[in-house]
Amino acid sequence: MKIRIDLDLCQGHSVCLDEAPEIFSVEDQNDDYPKVKVLNLEPSVDLEDKVRLAARYCPNKVITLVEDDE
Repeated sequence: MKIRIDLDLCQGHSVCLDEAPEIFSVEDQNDDYPKVKVLNLEPSVDLEDKVRLAARYCPNKVITLVEDDE
């Protein structure tokens, strides 16, 4: 799985950070809302459920998951 983020829509609610702190961080911006930062763009299989929850519960739906081709 790969993670894509639409930073134009992110408002830094930190739900992703609550769901998967191993993968996401939220950083303050000088002139805008805080924004999510992905610490690992290709998480290991054992973290995929947490990443899916982060994407599901993101208030602005800025997280897109791209499944690896099998």
